[in-house]
Amino acid sequence: MDEQDMRRDPPDGCGPAWQLLLHLPLRCCLLSGGESQRMGRDKALLPHPEGGTWLERSLRLLAQLETPITLLSRHAAHLELAEEMALALAQGSPMTALAEPPPWEGPLLALHRLMQQHPDELLLLCPVDMPDLSLAALRALLAAAADPAPAQEPTRLHLAHDGGRLQPLLGLYPSSAPTRTHLAAAVQRGERRLQSWLVELPCLAVPVDPRAIRNVNRPEPNQPPDSPSASTNASSSWRGVGSGNGPSP
Repeated sequence: MDEQDMRRDPPDGCGPAWQLLLHLPLRCCLLSGGESQRMGRDKALLPHPEGGTWLERSLRLLAQLETPITLLSRHAAHLELAEEMALALAQGSPMTALAEPPPWEGPLLALHRLMQQHPDELLLLCPVDMPDLSLAALRALLAAAADPAPAQEPTRLHLAHDGGRLQPLLGLYPSSAPTRTHLAAAVQRGERRLQSWLVELPCLAVPVDPRAIRNVNRPEPNQPPDSPSASTNASSSWRGVGSGNGPSP
């Protein structure tokens, strides 16, 4: 399915056309629970060139998909800001702000908690520290998942690839029973590395513009920590992840 088709509404007007081709109902899940130690201050609350904070910009972007959104964060300021924004977002994007309980041990545990909270949905996982993330990048992932041509396994993951390595913090994760069970078992035995868990699962690497999915963990060169980030403007079968996993947002 190409991006032009994805912009069309179904004949009955019930939501985006691509939603009808997905195995599970879509939910956007934004992670913003990290400590931001390398940035020197809370990344989610940094000012964004488009206005507001990185967190607000991320929520506005996800709302354009017109699907439910969940924010997972341990930071009260993030949750309060998301709740304030909820009424201003698109009507088709109801907001759930979840306080992440301790222990805070990275994105794999966060994903486990999201799957337990939202079973049998397709979770579009997204980190708050991709300030240049684009709607085109999100649509590329959705197009790959909605493509009826290849055999789509209900447990297959669709992960962003920047041309050099996977960026698994941006991807589609089905919270189907098999995937939830597999992840719960990994967490139970003490696994906390996302890439170690992914090597056991069927994945599809989805090529995405690397400028749109760059992960920003440190102040930009020649910029103080409280300055905004400088804004920058063929799927292949994949089983296993050989590249490093980015840090928790």
